[in-house]
Amino acid sequence: MTSLIIGIIIILLATYMTVDQNGLVVLSYFPVIVGMFTGLITGDLQTGMVVGGTFQLMQLGVAALGGASVPNYGLATIVGAYIAIKTGAGLKAGIAVGLPVGMLAIQLDVVAKIVANFVAHKAQTLANEGKFKRMNATLWLGPVLFGLTTGIPTAIVVIFGPSVVNWILHVVPAWVTNGLAIAGGMLPVVGIAMLLHYMPAKKYLTFLLIGFVLAAYLNLPILAIAIVGFGAAYFIFNSEMKKQDQLATTTATNAPKGDDYDE
Repeated sequence: MTSLIIGIIIILLATYMTVDQNGLVVLSYFPVIVGMFTGLITGDLQTGMVVGGTFQLMQLGVAALGGASVPNYGLATIVGAYIAIKTGAGLKAGIAVGLPVGMLAIQLDVVAKIVANFVAHKAQTLANEGKFKRMNATLWLGPVLFGLTTGIPTAIVVIFGPSVVNWILHVVPAWVTNGLAIAGGMLPVVGIAMLLHYMPAKKYLTFLLIGFVLAAYLNLPILAIAIVGFGAAYFIFNSEMKKQDQLATTTATNAPKGDDYDE
């Protein structure tokens, strides 16, 4: 595919991602998913997945509760992976470009929610007046509005290239970019900590330590560690099933028979 077609598809992917996020969720807005699609579109699946996985870890430490606006890590993944693959600069450049764009999406999301409030009231007024066709047409402004919050930043990056992002980063004060870099390094740790908090880490601490040794000291690839983890999970599953079968057999054997109650 030519660069023009790739750029158009990337813009459409970013636009549809947000529409789908607020609708049927067929595609999914998770960074690992959109990173995979970005890699397939641009022809470098590995880089797309690496960038997506990095931003996925960042997203684990953030939750949009009560309608709050949070960084759009899906948008950051699409933009970051596109820049990293197009320029060949790699993961660091992708994160350096994608993270500010994802942070910028917070402001756009706030604006979209404010405008959507007026759209909802207009649609309600039309419904009260019995003008249902106009009501349905008005409600379509909602998906279009939220789609533009990610489509426009992506289009700017695709059209003007990394230079516009570099210009933005140059204009932004150094203390802001340094803060973003520190936050970007901390959020994956926060995400993993949250996962460990809700997982039975104490019960399976042995396997957690084994996985850490395999990754940190033996430098095994993630697929090899996943296979070891699957083997451990399969062993534990069979052991638990055997315990339940033995418990059921013991209970059935010790249960009083009907003749014991006969007088």
